[in-house]
Amino acid sequence: MPVPVSLRRWPETLRRLALAGLAAGAMGAVAVPRVVAATPAETRFREAVEPILQARCYECHSHQAGKTKGGLTLDSRSGWATGGEHGPALVPGQPEASLILQAVRRTHAEIAMPPKLTLPASEVAILESWVREGAQDPREDRGPASTAAGDWWAIAPLHRPEVPGPVGMHPVDAFVTAALARDGARLAPPAARRTVLRRMMIGLHGLSPTAEEADAFERDGETQAFESRLDRLLASPHYGERWARHWLDVAHFAETHGHDQDRPRESAWPYRDYLIEAFNTDRPYARFVQEQLAADALFPDETRLIPALGFLAAGPWDESSLRDIRDDTLDREIARYLDRDDMIANVMSSFAGVTVHCARCHDHKFDPIPQRDYYALQAVFAGTEKAERLYDLDPATHRARERWMRLQVALDRRETNLVEQLRDLAGLRQDQDAWEREMRQATVVWTPLKPVSWSTGQRSELSVLEDLSLVALGASPTSEVTTVTLEVPLAQLTALRLEVLPDDRLPARGPGRAENGNLHLTDLEVSLASSARPDQFERLELFEPSADFEQSGWTVAHAIDPDPATGWGVHPEEGKAHFAVFNLREPHRHPRGGLLRVVLKQEHGRQHTLGRFRFALTDHPGPVRATPLPARLVQILAKTESDRTAAERYDLTSHYLGERAAKELRALPEPRRVFAGAGLFPPNGGQKPVTQPRPVHLLRRGEITKPQETATPGALSCVPGLPSRFAAHPDGAARRADLARWLTDRDNPLLWRTVVNRVWHYHFGRGIVETPNDFGRMGSTPASRELLDWLAVTFRDDLQGSVKALHRLILTSATWRQQSADPLHAHRFQPLRRRLDAETYRDTLLALAGTLDPTMGGPSDKQFLMSAGIHVTPNVDYAGFDLNAASNRRRAIYRFLFRTLPDPLMDALDAPPGDQSAPVRSESFTALQAFALLHHPFVLRQGTAIAERVRREGGDPEVQARRLLRWVYLREPVADEVHLAVRHADRHGLDDLCRLLLNSNEFHFVD
Repeated sequence: MPVPVSLRRWPETLRRLALAGLAAGAMGAVAVPRVVAATPAETRFREAVEPILQARCYECHSHQAGKTKGGLTLDSRSGWATGGEHGPALVPGQPEASLILQAVRRTHAEIAMPPKLTLPASEVAILESWVREGAQDPREDRGPASTAAGDWWAIAPLHRPEVPGPVGMHPVDAFVTAALARDGARLAPPAARRTVLRRMMIGLHGLSPTAEEADAFERDGETQAFESRLDRLLASPHYGERWARHWLDVAHFAETHGHDQDRPRESAWPYRDYLIEAFNTDRPYARFVQEQLAADALFPDETRLIPALGFLAAGPWDESSLRDIRDDTLDREIARYLDRDDMIANVMSSFAGVTVHCARCHDHKFDPIPQRDYYALQAVFAGTEKAERLYDLDPATHRARERWMRLQVALDRRETNLVEQLRDLAGLRQDQDAWEREMRQATVVWTPLKPVSWSTGQRSELSVLEDLSLVALGASPTSEVTTVTLEVPLAQLTALRLEVLPDDRLPARGPGRAENGNLHLTDLEVSLASSARPDQFERLELFEPSADFEQSGWTVAHAIDPDPATGWGVHPEEGKAHFAVFNLREPHRHPRGGLLRVVLKQEHGRQHTLGRFRFALTDHPGPVRATPLPARLVQILAKTESDRTAAERYDLTSHYLGERAAKELRALPEPRRVFAGAGLFPPNGGQKPVTQPRPVHLLRRGEITKPQETATPGALSCVPGLPSRFAAHPDGAARRADLARWLTDRDNPLLWRTVVNRVWHYHFGRGIVETPNDFGRMGSTPASRELLDWLAVTFRDDLQGSVKALHRLILTSATWRQQSADPLHAHRFQPLRRRLDAETYRDTLLALAGTLDPTMGGPSDKQFLMSAGIHVTPNVDYAGFDLNAASNRRRAIYRFLFRTLPDPLMDALDAPPGDQSAPVRSESFTALQAFALLHHPFVLRQGTAIAERVRREGGDPEVQARRLLRWVYLREPVADEVHLAVRHADRHGLDDLCRLLLNSNEFHFVD
């Protein structure tokens, strides 16, 4: 057995080998390495300088680490000589002129290295001495990785290779057999029929077959029967549920925002349902891609496809930076670039298998992707945000909604030209003229009322101001009843107006006294007394109230209903003046000088009482409506068209169109909602919709403070035959449509190679290219370039992009039906022996218990208790959730997915949390996982339910044990297994036997 040779004794070992070789000359030549003595400078580099570079620099600047930050590599002689973005790293003999020494000394204006550590003075001195003495470097000259497009296999044009082997052989088998023969290998023996069935059902449905299905499949050994079963599985709705789950992994979908403010997305689930439907209907793959990138632009009349745009918003969203900070800050702009970076990475990794996002700060160091291409993609998404998007299944309703919403956005941004354009497109100029005439005729003259006396039930301190308003100061009661008596200067009364006014002395400026400035007027009563009988008040009936603003659920109509628990509120429009108008059922005529008594009840509690308020009467013919027309607009209306300034004309137009848009939107049916890529959406705090793409600049070294030229929308310039730049459309959806067409072009080899490899990966456990999201030079190379290209061309041309047909092609091969092996012993084309993934394990337990609910679609099931948290992220309690709840019985695809607070059982079984794309799921075997599978309440509950089902079917202990073993293992158990099972159930119970079997390898592994 060879003895390891110490590195310190290596030269002595070479000497002895050389002598041995000379002595053995008569017996035959022995090749002996030539020993060359190292120079003192080389020895010093190896012993003193290189260890510093390895410890301090290689992590960010080496080929081995795959990182060349700033374009600099320091693990080869040519690396420091060529240098990075700032030039050569050192000048031999000149320490002061060498950038590497300026960096470690921290004297350079832009570079300080290592970034988080100051080198010890002794190490700096070693580097200085080395450079001063000429920077002797004995290492090999590795040079930078090639970034020329010519040698990148992934973008080479697609051509259909000739199928090797005998005529009649399955094409997949022909390519695989030829590839294996070159390595002196061959296909493994076929797997057992039960194994093939289980592998096929789990691969296509994510569910294990029943024992009865396994028996029937084994009895029917015909090839035709296999293909018939395969077709039935592909036609089942469970197929879409399974393959949607795979795609959600790739798209890093979850139903919360992530980051520090992990708010739930209650409307994310329609994207999941879209995927299930798209897979079940076998949407041609090019169309599938186009829908997820630009359904709104490419298929505008198919509004049911809007949820497909959930792909663009599947990833995390930084609510704190993209909503809650000021729009004009540098941090907000950084957040926009980073959010678009997530979209770019999602699109290009998923559909093209390229790591374009690596070119954010500099040209891609390994692939021919310049930084300009990256920012061209940024420009594509410059008009797209992640937001809750409204849509309607009726295309006409959807178009109307978007037209009025677009007008609202233009008004909010004061885009005067666009406002005029949208008004004329909608034919509203004549409508506005008619509205102005109506407003002039309907101008109501209100007479302010002077308070004569007042009282409060809780003794609030009321005082009258010069404008005849009353203000309540001092201690604020939780509830209040205020009575005010007022002089009536009119001979006829038709309506009363109550104004609630802001005041700097009130909380949040009022107009109420609640902490946030709100109020709740729960009831209002009005009585009238004549001057002749001032102590005899007659109650007046009020009807048709209206207000300039109403809080959701707290409308002004509630102020005159009999329910003391309802009322009129103004949240979230606190700090502003508002008013409500109450019409009298019958106009009242009487001599001037009467008295009006108004009782204001504010009984909601929590200090929601009136802060400052004022009354007015009118004798205008009723009923009078609360027309929210400020005095300034009334003055503009009084002018002729020619006397108005341009600003006055816009103000009047803006007010009319805003009211008209709000009215038209209220008249539309309730819209559907989906969290998706959008330019037009309801404002969300500080996040506002965009009417046109924002400017995007190429950023030097990716720094927001170093903008270069404006980026033009586009894609990759290295793909032969395809344009790399698109038109700079003023509409964000049109830009996405250009990218969708570029990606799905039949001559784009990245798209077709990526998808067939991804499908192969899910059936075999690894792809022909083992890095499904990275076809670049840092990724894997194809195990068989010919097979990959044949599949890509066949899928594109012969199968017309049918993913179901691609499944059928792969699964009917002998290659797929081989016996599996573990990754260390399987050849490159052999199915890997894999464990059940988290969703399949969970769903199979429910199926065995007989409680699996097949209901499809709809809002996701929250299999946890949720309550308000300290900030935005809620408290989530998985342990307290009722395991018997109906929402716990649907398939795992319908679980609500929390990014930062994942389900502990699913997390232990390697279900991805959705923070990053997971094209290949990890498969771990840990103590925590074993503990969860043995003790998690869900596993215990399902074990009990399975045992109950076994007992319900009757029989003695041996019959029950045999039945349970057949259900779990899909085969007839042998006698020893039955004997051991009966003994275990007798000692520990049938429930515990279930738990034992559900944790066995034969159940846990697919085959």
